[in-house]
Amino acid sequence: MSFNIGENIGPYRVMEQLGQGGMATVYKAYHAALDRYVALKVLHAAFHEDQTFTARFQREARVVARLEHPNIVPIYDYSEHQARPYLVMKYIEGDTLKARLNKGPLSSQEIEQVVDSVGSALAYAHQQGILHRDVKPSNVLIANDGVMYLADFGLARIAAAGESTLSSDSIMGTPQYISPEQAMGKKDLDSGTDIYSFAVMLYEMVVGQVPFSADTPFSIIHDHIYTPLPLPQVINPSVPEHVQRVLLKALAKDRADRYESVLDMIQSFKDAWEEAGIPMQGTAITMGPGVLKGQTKSQPKSQSVQPVVETVAGKSPTEKRSFSWMWIGVGVVAILCVGVAMLAVMRNRPAAQTPPTAVINTQAFTPLTPLHATKAPPPTPQHLSPEVSAASEEVAKNPGDPNAHLHLSLALWDANETAASMQELAQAANLAGPNNKEFFLNAAQEYKAREAWAPAAGMYMRSAPIKRDQQMPEETRNNLHEAIYKASESKEMPLFVFFERIDNFDLPLGYVARGRYALFNGSMDEAKLQLSNAEKLMPDMFEVSLLRAEIEMKSGNNAEAKPILLSLSSDLGAPEWIRIMADTFLKTME
Repeated sequence: MSFNIGENIGPYRVMEQLGQGGMATVYKAYHAALDRYVALKVLHAAFHEDQTFTARFQREARVVARLEHPNIVPIYDYSEHQARPYLVMKYIEGDTLKARLNKGPLSSQEIEQVVDSVGSALAYAHQQGILHRDVKPSNVLIANDGVMYLADFGLARIAAAGESTLSSDSIMGTPQYISPEQAMGKKDLDSGTDIYSFAVMLYEMVVGQVPFSADTPFSIIHDHIYTPLPLPQVINPSVPEHVQRVLLKALAKDRADRYESVLDMIQSFKDAWEEAGIPMQGTAITMGPGVLKGQTKSQPKSQSVQPVVETVAGKSPTEKRSFSWMWIGVGVVAILCVGVAMLAVMRNRPAAQTPPTAVINTQAFTPLTPLHATKAPPPTPQHLSPEVSAASEEVAKNPGDPNAHLHLSLALWDANETAASMQELAQAANLAGPNNKEFFLNAAQEYKAREAWAPAAGMYMRSAPIKRDQQMPEETRNNLHEAIYKASESKEMPLFVFFERIDNFDLPLGYVARGRYALFNGSMDEAKLQLSNAEKLMPDMFEVSLLRAEIEMKSGNNAEAKPILLSLSSDLGAPEWIRIMADTFLKTME
């Protein structure tokens, strides 16, 4: 069920892989009848059987198909191959704006082109009642002919109809560019959320860095919501006063204080340069030096300094080696939601360098409203156990008690009523609220005792601290790693512990989870690819070694697997569960 290089998929011949995200892979393909290249965006095999992911994929096609604009990547077609949905898009050979920023500061002419191209595309989409919701430099494509395209409407929302590609219980977007209202999970989003994200791009191009960066996605999002915007002139004194005013207005925390429309912001931005005596049109100046946060000494205006362009992890691409991020506030409800697809339609974008798009549960920021706390639970099937009946009565008497719902969830799980069990667990998590660490740890331990690894992983994630600079206890972290690793062989894994979310907690672990899932539910080739990705980042990670051994065993190479397992089983520095699994595998070889 893979899209192999050289394979014919309908009228398209697959030529090469262009990029890979958490939900989809993009290939270059050739359409012989039309004599043109296209980009095929293919939903990962891990998700094609889940109707939630498939529906969102289809919705993206319908949304973008409505948009006909010279600066928006068009979708030509939607189809399926061996039950795997794929989109057919215009092939753009070139690079991204993010890659261009990494090469050095932009000229005023280049900034003007970004303003005109992206601004025009956004304004048009808004006129059609469609919000983008993930505006960022990596979603701006620069073709070899110089034309810029706004890409990846995978998070698009039809504002007028209130239709959304997402569950209302979660937010999606890239932390460095996300608007405060989107970060807080507000449902009534309007063009202001795209205005804010677009303004972050302008800030980055002019000042030399994004406004907020930190070691964790949560910290960045916290800053977007609560921390005053760093004054552009403090970071980069060469920024004109008039331009600073525009950025301050466009990046106001309150939507009502921003510009009414993208076009208003664009015009004000251009006027600001005119008022500063530096018209954008026809000039070739650079925007002055970008200075890192915390530095007080600036460079001379005439010196061209490369802006500091950061990844989601808060590091430049060459520095992206620390993966101990704490992804916080993950709940079962959010875990059941869909992830973010990456649109990579340009060459030479290796998967390992694709910054993950963070998904943060809104419950980390806003109070939870109990879900129908006064409503009696649905009737219990007559054939179920006395334990289920007793737990159901407990819920009926105490509908607002999260522990009552947890007991019912556990009883249903023991009765093999998995779907009903997860529904009750989601209800329990919602009623418990975001700060009830003890509840989530208890729930996690209960499911771990039942070897229900997927919900256990969800609960361990939910037990993570939500305050800045707090660390997850080592025992909890080990339990989370164990739950994710063991859950990854289950077909239900993506529903509970979505891979993009693991990435934001620990990227190498995310690759390991993908690899193990492919090993048990996909293909050996995919498993080896994900293992390779993990090895490049953290070759000495215990989970990486264990997956390597499992792949060798599945390939019939016990001789290669045995020394790996012997090393793991005897390593006192390895977590106990790693040693036990390794020892168990060794016994199967005897």
